[in-house]
Amino acid sequence: MKEKYEVEFSINASPQLLYQYISDPSGLSEWFADNVNSRGEIYSFSWGDSLEKAKLVTKKADERVRYRWLDEQDAETDYYFEIRITKDELTKDVTLTVTDFAELDEVSESKQLWENQISDLKQVLGSA
Repeated sequence: MKEKYEVEFSINASPQLLYQYISDPSGLSEWFADNVNSRGEIYSFSWGDSLEKAKLVTKKADERVRYRWLDEQDAETDYYFEIRITKDELTKDVTLTVTDFAELDEVSESKQLWENQISDLKQVLGSA
């Protein structure tokens, strides 16, 4: 049983630009995984020798994406990761909120991994 958690990151980029990097395979390949391919709604993420598949289940332009992980038989699992973009109308600050799941004893490690990946994203965007 995995535990759901959320992490937030302030990011200096427009929601429109960010959306390209969280929804498009070539954008995701620049910061999230070594390689990302899509065939319709099914995305393949590879890190070194590891390959994971996920189905794009929610997509709202300039706001959010949700990918549901698939098992070895390409059946949907209970687990997903979602990236939401929020822009404060008053301050114009942009926040990325990541929702993900991890084993109870791996939550802090998983959060650290997201921090590293978002740091890579900020470098790609030139907002580090």
